[in-house]
Formats: sequence, C-alpha cells, structure tokens
Amino acid sequence: MSADDAAPVMSFFDPSPVLLAYIFVQRFVYFELLALLALLRLIGGRGMARMPALITLLICAAAIFATFAPALGLQTVPLYGDIARALAMGGGLALPLVASAIFATSLGIPARRWRWIDLLHAVGVLAFLGLWIATRL
Repeated sequence: MSADDAAPVMSFFDPSPVLLAYIFVQRFVYFELLALLALLRLIGGRGMARMPALITLLICAAAIFATFAPALGLQTVPLYGDIARALAMGGGLALPLVASAIFATSLGIPARRWRWIDLLHAVGVLAFLGLWIATRL
C-alpha cells in the first residue's frame, strides 16, 4: 500500500464537510425555502392563517438581506447590524428556529389551507436540526 492510497487526513484547521453543509444551508437555503413556504401560505391561506406567514416572510426577508448586504455594500443600512447580530445569536440557530416556530403557529389556525406546506416545513426543520446535530458529533 502506497502513501497515495491512504485516506486523507484532516488537520485541525480543515472544516468537516458536514459543518460546511450546515453553514451553506443556514446561510443560503433555509431562509429562502422558508420564505417560499410562507409566501405560499400567504397566497393560499385565509384569515388569521396569513399573519404567522407574513411575520415569517418578513423575518426571512431581513435574514436574506443581512446575508447579501456585505456583498452589495449595504452594511450602512440602519438595521443591518441588529439583523446580523440576530442571525449570529445561538451559533446561527436561534433566528431560523424562531422564524420556524412563528410559521408553525399557523398549524393551530383552522383557516389554513394547503396542509402540505406544513409537512414540507416539518421536513425542512427536521433536516436542518439533523444537520446541526451532525455538526456537534
């Protein structure tokens, strides 16, 4: 067996692929998909079922803005610092869970339609939490 056949050795400074996947999903996938689900609930919902979706959509829009603001040179926008701090809170886990919890409150509202949105949301939250747990192992 030659040295080329050995498995690659990760050093302390090499991030694990699971951690990179978590960071990618956290920054560029989760809020976008949650915003899409909230928009669908706004379109298909009735009455009070729209309120949690609207609040979730606004949170997602703020998080998406904070993600791309540095690339667009918009760090001087007054609320950018507060949003960025909220995104970083709890290792980046707090704001996605808060947005998801607000969106999940529409489960108890009888006027909601398109119940498959709730199923997709539950799968997304479980996948996100599973990825976070995998980074801790």
